[in-house]
Amino acid sequence: MKSINVRDFQKKIRECVEAAQKERVVVTRHGRPALILIGVEGQDWEDIVYQTSPAFWEMIEERRKEKPISLGEMRRRLDLPNKRSRPGDKSSSQRQQTPLRGSRAEGNQRKKTASRQGRSRGSKR
Repeated sequence: MKSINVRDFQKKIRECVEAAQKERVVVTRHGRPALILIGVEGQDWEDIVYQTSPAFWEMIEERRKEKPISLGEMRRRLDLPNKRSRPGDKSSSQRQQTPLRGSRAEGNQRKKTASRQGRSRGSKR
C-alpha cells in the first residue's frame, strides 16, 4: 500500500491513479490518513455503484436474516406454473430413459451386447 501527502497528491494525481490500479494509495493530511484511492479500471459501472452503496448492503443484510423460500413457493407467489405438475407432462418415473448417443454407458452396453452375441454364436475368444 502506497502513501502520499495531499500536496504531492495534487501534483502527481495521474501517477497516483495509475498506482491505484495495482494497489491502494493512502492520501494523508498532516500525517493522518484522509482518503484511500482504489483503482476500478475495467470494472462495470453498475458493479462499482452496488459495491460502494451502504443502502444496497443494508438491504442484503436484511434479506439474509429472512427465512429462505423454496422454488415452488416463489413460483406460487409469482403465479407461475409449477414445473413438476404441468397438465399432460410425464413425471420423471414415466419418462423413458435413453442414453445420449456417444455416451460412455452406451458404448459399454454395445460392447457387452457384442461380446454376448459373439459367445452365443460359438466364436472363440
